[in-house]
Amino acid sequence: MAHEDPSIVFSDVAFARPSEDSLRETYRDIADKLDRGARGEALSAFDIARRHYESWASLVHLQFSRDTTDSAAQAERDYTDALGPIVTGHEVAIKRRLLADPDRAGLIGALGDHVVRLWEADITTFDPRIAADIEEESHISAEYTALLASAKIEIDGQTVNLAGLAPFAQSLDRDTRHRAEQARWAFFAEHGETLDAIFDKLVHLRHRMATTLGFDTYVELGYRRMRRTDYGPADVAVFRQKIATHVTPLVQSLWEHRRLAMGWDGLRSWDEALVDPEGNPKPAGDHDVLLARAQSMFDAMGGDLGAFFRDMNARGFLDLKNREGKAGGGFCTSFPDVGMPFIFANFNGTHNDIGVFTHEMGHAYQNWKSRDQKSIDELWPTMEAAEIHSMGLEFLTWPQIDKLVEPGTADRYRRMHLFDSLAFLPYGACVDHFQHQIYDDPGMTPAARHILWRKLEQHYMPWRDWGDLEYPGKGGRWQAQMHIYRSPFYYIDYTLALCCALQLWLSSRGDPEGTLDIYTALCAEGGSKPFTALIADAGLTSPFEPDVLAEVVQEAEQELSL
Repeated sequence: MAHEDPSIVFSDVAFARPSEDSLRETYRDIADKLDRGARGEALSAFDIARRHYESWASLVHLQFSRDTTDSAAQAERDYTDALGPIVTGHEVAIKRRLLADPDRAGLIGALGDHVVRLWEADITTFDPRIAADIEEESHISAEYTALLASAKIEIDGQTVNLAGLAPFAQSLDRDTRHRAEQARWAFFAEHGETLDAIFDKLVHLRHRMATTLGFDTYVELGYRRMRRTDYGPADVAVFRQKIATHVTPLVQSLWEHRRLAMGWDGLRSWDEALVDPEGNPKPAGDHDVLLARAQSMFDAMGGDLGAFFRDMNARGFLDLKNREGKAGGGFCTSFPDVGMPFIFANFNGTHNDIGVFTHEMGHAYQNWKSRDQKSIDELWPTMEAAEIHSMGLEFLTWPQIDKLVEPGTADRYRRMHLFDSLAFLPYGACVDHFQHQIYDDPGMTPAARHILWRKLEQHYMPWRDWGDLEYPGKGGRWQAQMHIYRSPFYYIDYTLALCCALQLWLSSRGDPEGTLDIYTALCAEGGSKPFTALIADAGLTSPFEPDVLAEVVQEAEQELSL
């Protein structure tokens, strides 16, 4: 259990740096406790050891993300990558020993059935024979992060990184949007061979790990690494098809309405970032203004959201400003020994600032609410459940969103957010389908992967017209998606969660206070149960049920008055 120090500020956060020797000694002590029959003591020591290591490793990877050019941060990340397989080996050995205990009922009583099932998946994902491969996987993934963070793109007399292109890509001026996308994809075209080579190494590495562990392909290993215990690839394939059937035609219709409203002769890929024909609503102000307004918003929502955010901000557990050398994207991480999560983002003056911030705040709030769960395995749920907390908060802030957007644009922001959410579903399905086919056929050439992406893109997003943008037009768009490189099979999670978040949105329209209570309770459950059990507790319908996606999409369509 976390013992939160309410006075610690982020600048003072530090953890003991482990070594191979210290890890060996720690796990030898846990094994000794098991030898003596002291299972309770061993479980407690095991949980503490894992909390210590995860806190340190999370801080190392955060500091690298905050400045990918810092040689000291790079060296420490490399050190962490080298220790990762070693600590995994120790953890798996202890899990195997505990799972072999004939007193199965006692183990379930101590840990809970869900944690036992998670461990049963975990022990199939590691063997000392793949230790070097795991370290190499981390190194190669970091190459991708650093390469994208190095982008310096010239546009309209400014030098920006990839995140800094967003205001130009969302401009009301169509020519500016076009030039922004030309600049973006020129960067990817310039580095295309390197990006292909990085991914090719990752695919072959992961396939080798899978076959070494006795799997036919990486798909099954990937699902187990994601700790999915209550559904499999067949369920996901059916869900993807529901998206293609129910969502793709609606989104295509939405874009056709937009094309007609704008008087465009055709919809081009550089038009898609302009979701609102009047111009995408912007944040109410810069970083400082947005944080002050966010405090007012969370206070008005009720519950303990306001108090939590005030504490998080005051103690410095936020890094939201875009800057040179900073890794792209946004995420929330945590330090189990501290009990306070950290939000990382790249504000760029667009509506994405609001979306990313409320999204990551949902992750942070969940982690904080569940910080007292008895096991480290329960602090976070599996990722599709975790994304309900993030996407759910995006929608639950709607009644107060006027505090974060420019005056008079709240209704437009809500419509844009809903439109964006629907349009995301086919893209998310495309990413997942692409990954399944890639890992089912690891011998596929880089050129064939680009052809595959374009084929799937045309299936899920038939409106996508790249115009004169040659590189993405030939199937290079996927190289900009970090998850494909760094977190295989972590993307369908967003679509599954969005199906649940839309249900929270529908509920909140009739009972905002009651829905917030349901959301808060869901966050507090953390990872104590698998995905389908958590959503059942919240009174939500599983995305795998036959009609639920069609129903929520129909409600969204009515909201958009189509």
